[in-house]
Amino acid sequence: MKVVTAAEMRQIDQDTIEGIGIPGIVLMETAGRAIVRAIQQHYPRCQCIGILVGKGNNGGDGIVIARQLAHAGRDVHLFLVSPPDSFTGEAAINLQIAKNLGLPIAATLTDAEFKSNANIANCELLVDAILGTGLRGTVRDPIAPVINTINDLATPILSVDLPSGLDADTGIPLGTCVRADTTITIGLPKRGLLVHPGAELAGKLEVVDIGFPEQVVNAQGIKVNWITAQQVSQLLPLRPSSSHKGTYGRVLVVAGSTGMTGAAALASEAALRTGAGLVTLATPKHLNPILESLLPEVMTLPLPETDAGSLSVSATSTILEFAEKTKSVLAIGPGLSQHPDTVALVHQLVRENQEQGLGRRLIIDADGLNALSQVPEVISLLDREAILTPHPGEMARLTNTPVSTLEKDRIHTAQQFASDSGVTLVFKGAPTVTGFPNGDVWINSTGNPGMATGGMGDVLTGIIAGLMAQGISSERAAALGVYIHGLAADRVAEALGMHGLLASDVLKVVPAAIASLIA
Repeated sequence: MKVVTAAEMRQIDQDTIEGIGIPGIVLMETAGRAIVRAIQQHYPRCQCIGILVGKGNNGGDGIVIARQLAHAGRDVHLFLVSPPDSFTGEAAINLQIAKNLGLPIAATLTDAEFKSNANIANCELLVDAILGTGLRGTVRDPIAPVINTINDLATPILSVDLPSGLDADTGIPLGTCVRADTTITIGLPKRGLLVHPGAELAGKLEVVDIGFPEQVVNAQGIKVNWITAQQVSQLLPLRPSSSHKGTYGRVLVVAGSTGMTGAAALASEAALRTGAGLVTLATPKHLNPILESLLPEVMTLPLPETDAGSLSVSATSTILEFAEKTKSVLAIGPGLSQHPDTVALVHQLVRENQEQGLGRRLIIDADGLNALSQVPEVISLLDREAILTPHPGEMARLTNTPVSTLEKDRIHTAQQFASDSGVTLVFKGAPTVTGFPNGDVWINSTGNPGMATGGMGDVLTGIIAGLMAQGISSERAAALGVYIHGLAADRVAEALGMHGLLASDVLKVVPAAIASLIA
């Protein structure tokens, strides 16, 4: 699903109205009807509903909602936060219709008038249709105090299109902002609803289709997308009844060091649980007995090690020969350590894989990324099939840029790095954003704060590697893997809560998460 900026949304609106010929008032009516259906679904027991409207198109949508809810038998109260004579266009037309129908309308122009209105206390739901994507600058009086007042009420709030006061592009409040329980956004999701703090302020997000023509949307050349269950279900590989373990490919996980066996184990098992046919773990030889007993389904490749118990650069040729012989995807990094000899191993694996034209697909994480950050030129050797999966700290080291700068615009950060470096980049965080070499970006829609714990990144590496082994392109495997990883964590959180959620908990439910997408 395409994700739009405010400017792109305005252009889509304009092209639909002027180019296609669908009148704005028809779009407003369609939007209102779609949101009423959502209200009836999510708030079926709320009989008394207050609708706060501003003078623009967002307010016009709110008036349509009021009329249609009243027609459906709800007790509706309209509260104007702008003078009636300031309404223009379709909003003014719909305000006149509401007056003609005799809907209860209160011109609450000040916070004091709003607080003193007896109907507010009786409302079981408040619909926020005050400000939309056309907001410019900081929210000021008389609207700001009204927003603060409704935020202080215990009444649930449903925002139309986006919470009033939210910057549609950055997700940053413009002064004050509605804290919604639910946001029903119209047509396409706005960037500011998917990044923090906007994602939190929006509450539960739902997108309603109002019929913007596909050719109008495509004409914008939008590069940013939101990955949802519908897209994911179309990307999952099929498993024919005549298949065997060789059908689903092989993964070679290069991981582990003294004290970091868990990372190697999590990544290896995750690749199997995602559906890879065979997984081999290349690890320091002294760890081999431990990992063999820990992972009965994973084969091991014990390798030369440093005095510190990490992989030695002398293991390079063995790893590449094994990967070439078995046609394995290479997952490099979990728990490797930053020992200089191990760092040199990572550099050599990348160089020789590319220089010898072996073409083994790579996913690099954790200490593999830390190794790349020490010699950034090595990144330029990677091809478009390579995947890097940094968290903000690792991304800061890769780019020599402060985390605070990178986090200001996660979408741009991922998009620019992937385009400049010619690789697929999974920029982990809230939300995780995956950038592709062609400039496309996918924003993930799954996951929760319980995932902020050790080992989660190792599981993600294994999931993506397992998908790559099954023949899925690197770009699709990255976006799909991030979604499955978050979905599995959501299932665990729903059952156990977010506190104390473990990476191994997520690992166990990966197959069930995938099955839920296929069903």
